[in-house]
Amino acid sequence: MKVLVVGGGGREHAIIWKLKQSSRISKIYCAPGNGGISDVAECVPIQATDIIGIADFAQKEGVDLTIVAPDDPLAMGAVDELEKRGLRAFGPNKSAALIESSKVFAKQLMEKYNIPTADYRVFDDAQQAFEFSKDMSYPAVIKAEGLALGKGVIIVETEQQAKDAIKSIMVDKVFKEAGKRIVIEEYIQGLEVTILTFTDGKTVVPMVSSQDHKRAYDNDEGLNTGGMGTFTPSRYYTQDIAEEVKKNILIPTVKAMSAEGRPFKGVLYFGLMLTDDGPKVLEYNARFGDPEAQVVLPRLKTDLVDIFDAIIDGKLDSVDIEWDDNAAVCVILASGGYPVSYEKGYTIKGLENFKDSKDIILFHAGTEKVDGNYITNGGRVLGVTAMAQDIEQARCKAYDAVNRIEFKDMHYRKDIGIK
Repeated sequence: MKVLVVGGGGREHAIIWKLKQSSRISKIYCAPGNGGISDVAECVPIQATDIIGIADFAQKEGVDLTIVAPDDPLAMGAVDELEKRGLRAFGPNKSAALIESSKVFAKQLMEKYNIPTADYRVFDDAQQAFEFSKDMSYPAVIKAEGLALGKGVIIVETEQQAKDAIKSIMVDKVFKEAGKRIVIEEYIQGLEVTILTFTDGKTVVPMVSSQDHKRAYDNDEGLNTGGMGTFTPSRYYTQDIAEEVKKNILIPTVKAMSAEGRPFKGVLYFGLMLTDDGPKVLEYNARFGDPEAQVVLPRLKTDLVDIFDAIIDGKLDSVDIEWDDNAAVCVILASGGYPVSYEKGYTIKGLENFKDSKDIILFHAGTEKVDGNYITNGGRVLGVTAMAQDIEQARCKAYDAVNRIEFKDMHYRKDIGIK
């Protein structure tokens, strides 16, 4: 079968890496792809947000399955456009993708269906938000309502920081239309964990747990990024907690979406906080996390195409999904200055060291291939994933690999997987 993967980052590289292991696939396209993806799939120069161009290509080439991986095209209705043409597509439709594209919708859904989350207020007027900031408790969390490349969440410690964040989002419009409304949330404390799930709108199957490191610098300092590294499994996500989460959060969310007339079919991401009062939802995403996919998918034993097919057909309960009993750590190599401003076009050296490695997988994110050389072409450049029996061994392997790669102004965190 022919498969088209929409997107061009590390998540898409991880999906394609897994799809390559399926005997059912004869051809993989990626739109637009990147330097590393071009080694394992045919990259086509169509932007992920060009949903008409994507659908035209899939139709013309007789693509059997299109996998829409990033948030923006899902929110724009890429799956709806493909299905309208009678094409087979994996991912939630626009109506269901609202669970990620509107933080206001997500919070109101949780409130309506008693799904545990932080207390919140919604504002569409900056002046009212400024007034509220005078009397609210600190620290607090301020979120742009819409999609903001994983950077639309700001933790504020003081009233002045809150006012600066409100001004930045609502007045200066740093996130453009994504900041028309904001959510101001209670700051909840505990241990963070990510649970990705497969769901066909009825059945929900959790994947292995993982933990993301969002802040730009060591010790969780600096600005929020799209993710500077991740590892699996979580050290704290016990079987008892997993059962509690499935009962109180995963199943109720899937049921709530169906009850709202928005059945969710695809990968539903749960960002959780394990608090003293029990697990609570921090955020939902309507797709594989990035970089969580880069550690979770290498542990998957079941053919990914079989899972995608079962979800599309509403038969997820018929698939036995199996996982390797091991660990993985992914360290993101970023351009200096990310997530604010950074330069592109630097040659990446050392990738040839891992051509035949079974334990190290290099997932390309912001790269381009020019005259046989890989060059930097984004903020997050590479995800260096290491596999081992436990997190400590995987961590040592990952950083040993990082030390053998270089490009100008290369930046990475040195504490991924420690806690």
